[in-house]
Formats: sequence, C-alpha cells, structure tokens
Amino acid sequence: MPDTVKIRKRGVLTLPKALREKYQLEEGDVLHLVDVDGGFVMTAMTSMAPQLAREIERMRTEAELTTEDLLSHLQKTREELTTEWYGNAPEDASGA
Repeated sequence: MPDTVKIRKRGVLTLPKALREKYQLEEGDVLHLVDVDGGFVMTAMTSMAPQLAREIERMRTEAELTTEDLLSHLQKTREELTTEWYGNAPEDASGA
C-alpha cells in the first residue's frame, strides 16, 4: 500500500507513523536514498556490528568454544598469516 509524503521547506519530509513504527525508525536515524531511473529507494542505514556479534556468538556456542578458544585461535592464525605474507621475523642483531 503506497504512502504519500509532502516535501516541506528546506526539503524536509515526514515519514508516515505506520512506516516509522514498522521499521523502528526514530529521530536521528539515517536513511540511504538511491535514485533509480527517476524513482527513489530509501533504506535504513543500520549497523551490522550487532547482527555480526549475534551470529559469531551463535556459532561459538554451537561449536562449544570458549571466548579464550577463539582468541587463542585468532592469535595463532594471525601469526601464521604474518609469516606467510612477510616471512619469518629477522633475527636480533645480537644473534640472540
């Protein structure tokens, strides 16, 4: 069901209350507007961080891993990739 908005002074428009409630939009939220061949598509600009955090936590729980397990694996992987990309660290000049 289409809704109609009116452009006011300085380009201000008000989204209908039903849409603001449906998409949980509040004052200060940012929307992305794309011009598609003369039509507009408007989407909410939402942070992906909370969604990603929930997904990581779900996967961690399913795999029965602790946070320490993840951090340990992250450190090991970082070390392996650093060696793969940059080679072994040069030895200390003193030979130690």
